[in-house]
Amino acid sequence: MGGVWGSSIKYSIFGESHGRAVGIVIDGLPAGIKLDIGFIKCEMSRRAPARNDISSARGEIDDFEIISGYYNGVTTGAPLCAIIPNIDVHSQDYDELKNKPRPGHADYTGFVKYSGYNDYRGGGHFSGRLTSAIVFAGAIAKQILKTRGITIGGHILKIGKVQDSCFDMVNVSCRILDELRKKDFPVLDEDKGRDMKNVIMNAKEGLDSVGGIVEVAVLDMPAGVGNPFFDSVESMISHLLFSIPAVKGVEFGAGFDLADMNGSKANDEFYINGGRVRTYTNNNGGILGGITDGMPIIFRAVIKPTSSIGLMERTVDLEKKENTQIKIKGRHDPCIVPRALPAVESAAAMAVLELLGSGTALNK
Repeated sequence: MGGVWGSSIKYSIFGESHGRAVGIVIDGLPAGIKLDIGFIKCEMSRRAPARNDISSARGEIDDFEIISGYYNGVTTGAPLCAIIPNIDVHSQDYDELKNKPRPGHADYTGFVKYSGYNDYRGGGHFSGRLTSAIVFAGAIAKQILKTRGITIGGHILKIGKVQDSCFDMVNVSCRILDELRKKDFPVLDEDKGRDMKNVIMNAKEGLDSVGGIVEVAVLDMPAGVGNPFFDSVESMISHLLFSIPAVKGVEFGAGFDLADMNGSKANDEFYINGGRVRTYTNNNGGILGGITDGMPIIFRAVIKPTSSIGLMERTVDLEKKENTQIKIKGRHDPCIVPRALPAVESAAAMAVLELLGSGTALNK
């Protein structure tokens, strides 16, 4: 089970959607870090379900308990372990799924990988429920990065075919990111936000779901962080982004639009501003040769439509070895994008902290 990641700081995620709890162990945090518990709770609430009529009705408040590695308001240096109880499970909704894998889910692949011993209730260990642990870890990483002057934040760029304004990849500000974090539905253009909500509600009424794209910025990252090839900044961030179950695509800077550009347009030309090297454009998303260039790191992640929908779908009966149909019961998001955003930000924060912890730029 690939539930461990990291080198300078190691993260071990555990739990199942309908088990007693999910959680995470963070090994390698320095002693004496003062944690803002209120900030962590705020970040957790951004991901929590049942906040409005466009999210799942599952009544989880995503409260957490730190059971080790934290004392008198600071980290102790021992592995920090947090658990997030599951308090509102309807496991009976999944009785029919034991031998009938849901399309779009990991039911079948988990069945094959673990010889049928996997916990299929709510997706078990494959569930997006475990991203609550990623958000917890990311909230800590964000606090540490903030002390180093680094800010991470994002917005919903697209739901279905409705698209918000994009970040100004050269001049996006910390103020904008802070304002977005406080919004219930974080978009730059409120009119587009209302249109997006309508798209989500239409999908919900049709017993269907819809996907989208989130856009995230990492600001004030020093130049010189990262490595070429296997441990590039893109590689490290993407590794964790794809640990989020719904993420199916990632692009940095101008991303796939670079295919339509000539080099004369795609290249980010340099200039000096106040003694610092800057670029006029940021088509490469703040990364050159796998190493930060001092410009904002900008990336976008594609979030697929929620796999659990209320329509009848074709599947197979693994026990009877025959074709059949299934109609999924339970409580599910018609669109996972708003709740995925804080998880994407958190994954990026964990990756950036790892890059800084193992890089040379910290000493500059």
